[in-house]
Amino acid sequence: MDDNTDNIIVDTATRIFQDLCEPATINDAEKGVWPKALWAALEESGLPLAWVPDDLGGAGATMADGFAVLRVAGRFAVPVPLAETLMAGWLLARAGISVPTGPMTVAPVHADGHITLRDDGRLAGRARRVPFARSAGHIAVLTHCGGDPMIALVAATDLPISPSSSLAGEPRDEVSFNGAVPGVVRPVVLDQELLVGFGAAVRLQQMAGALEKILEQSVQHALDRTQFGRPIAKFQAVQHNLATLAGEVAAASAAADAAAEACSGPEIGLAEVAIAKVRGGEAAGTGAAIAHQVHGAMGFTYEHSLHHATRRLWAWREEFGNETAWAQRLGHMVAAHGADRLWQFITQGS
Repeated sequence: MDDNTDNIIVDTATRIFQDLCEPATINDAEKGVWPKALWAALEESGLPLAWVPDDLGGAGATMADGFAVLRVAGRFAVPVPLAETLMAGWLLARAGISVPTGPMTVAPVHADGHITLRDDGRLAGRARRVPFARSAGHIAVLTHCGGDPMIALVAATDLPISPSSSLAGEPRDEVSFNGAVPGVVRPVVLDQELLVGFGAAVRLQQMAGALEKILEQSVQHALDRTQFGRPIAKFQAVQHNLATLAGEVAAASAAADAAAEACSGPEIGLAEVAIAKVRGGEAAGTGAAIAHQVHGAMGFTYEHSLHHATRRLWAWREEFGNETAWAQRLGHMVAAHGADRLWQFITQGS
């Protein structure tokens, strides 16, 4: 991918979100109103299927293209399953399955959601906290048949779905696959750990975008808000907080880029993803706290748009493994390599 292609894709996504993803649209989506115009514009642009090759019905873009779109989507708190459809397309493409039109999602997103393919061709099992399940037309399901991993494309219309929501007000639903008949099933070289690792890289891009947004909002608010006859940006304590926030944003951006690079090769680098998710989660917590401190009481109101980013940061840091879970995985990886290979493990890829 060259810089011109990257710029065109990012510019296209930015224009769509600027025109069709206003704060009122996000608030309405939280109340259950599907943003038809926004999703129609995204589908027309081909962005949700960026990771699907042309011959399977997608846009045939690079991994870097898709991650760049996710960064912009995080900045605008896009209230549609763009990230989930991108992930579903990626899963289906790995199994050589042609993608359908419409919004999609993936399952399971937690290790305890074990779904199996029975001998009669029907699925068995359930998955919890599936993002946007009630909004999806199809679900790309990682299932197992006799221990072998498979990808199943399942129509979501007839599945029993128990609605729930994330802290950000986005759908996180429980889905039962018992007795469901997949439209297509193909073998795939993938396991639940790799799926979760890829999902963590996706969430990191969205988190980095959201952090960029709250930094922008916080700086502007500090310049606009006056206290004791001068902008609060002139006070040293506020300047210190904004500098700290800028550092967290930079760290999260670097972590997100490292995770994206680790997922762009033939194999997913789980160690790199683990390090990135730990650092990105820390940045999300610290950054959101500082942004609310700078905004004061105004930032805690529902009418102010700051919560569109901060509530998503708090929700996304917990999905596909929070920093505690990934720190534990990283510790197990280090222990498995042993003391003699510690330095090699730390410096690999550097």
